[in-house]
Amino acid sequence: MNLKRVSAVAKKEFIQIMRDARSLGMGIFLPVFLLLLFGFALTLDVDNVPMAIWNQDGSKVSTDFILNFKNSRYFKIIGYFDNYADLIKYLDHSDALMAMVIPKDFSKYIRSDQAAPVQLLVDGSDSNTATIAMGYVNSVILRYNVKFIMDSFAKYGIKNPSVVDMRPRIWFNPDLKSRIFIIPGLIAVIMMIIAALLTSLTVAREWERGTMEQLISTPVRPGELILGKFIPYFAIGFFDLLVAVGMGQYVFNIPFRGSLGLLFLLSSLYLFGTLTMGIFISVVAKNQHLASQLAILSTFLPAFLLSGFMYPISNMPQFIQVVTRIVPARYYLIILRGIYLKGVGFGVLWVQALFLAIFALIMAWLAKKNFIKKVA
Repeated sequence: MNLKRVSAVAKKEFIQIMRDARSLGMGIFLPVFLLLLFGFALTLDVDNVPMAIWNQDGSKVSTDFILNFKNSRYFKIIGYFDNYADLIKYLDHSDALMAMVIPKDFSKYIRSDQAAPVQLLVDGSDSNTATIAMGYVNSVILRYNVKFIMDSFAKYGIKNPSVVDMRPRIWFNPDLKSRIFIIPGLIAVIMMIIAALLTSLTVAREWERGTMEQLISTPVRPGELILGKFIPYFAIGFFDLLVAVGMGQYVFNIPFRGSLGLLFLLSSLYLFGTLTMGIFISVVAKNQHLASQLAILSTFLPAFLLSGFMYPISNMPQFIQVVTRIVPARYYLIILRGIYLKGVGFGVLWVQALFLAIFALIMAWLAKKNFIKKVA
């Protein structure tokens, strides 16, 4: 391999990128825009659940019960009503996610040490949100019941009843904030999309503009041409990585507990694979429109849906779980979350690094093998 020819191709590609405002914007500004958009808009937290209440009892006991929901950050009481028609109207218009009906004999049941029935109407059109919200309701009621039992024991002079005292300790994300979970995954998704999309246009552009015939007539070998086109986009991709890591630290306040050097090393491996994948797509497609469509189809959907970014792989059907093993974002996602949140080292992540290395080598080999220096 002649390094002078490689550097000449790389220089040519750099000049071409600088003259193409679309490619430059896609490479530098699009990742920042996507990170800001998804980082602030995408959240799995379910807070301020809108709740409507019909309190038929109207006693102090029922009012104290409602206060448990009013004082919780997970619920937002949007109104008190006195009929089912208004409750159903709010549920139909999605103004309320749930409606609670407290019967008129609620306080009587409580004072007679009986289970007091409470009706909860839930909008189940979004099953995931409804399930989480019902879990919050159960948690509030459980705390209310425990307090009631403890007060009952105290009434009979039993100060320390024998009960299970569970004290959970949450590691890595103590506040259970979805943003801390999402942002490292976003870096994996965005890096794959941008890297493959940028390089998917580079060879196809040469064919469409008619400059590929000039390159073919030169002594530049296929491997030198691919490497020369690879270098500028690797520099842009690494710059995007630095920006993403900086935004995660200073914009989204994501904790970073691992080694920065290890992160950049393994990210370079991932970047190498995604860039050569884009070049392979460009070599095969020979058309910018087709190449960009293939790049989006082969990166965005697998990285977003099959990497474990949004949905746990363990919950997927067995066949889909097998398919996820060929998605490189799956392994890079484990690396990012491991370094960011757990502070683990290479001794834990070497398997994921091995898969990324294999993927990168396969993509580089395919790109080189399919690039033939001749006009069809």
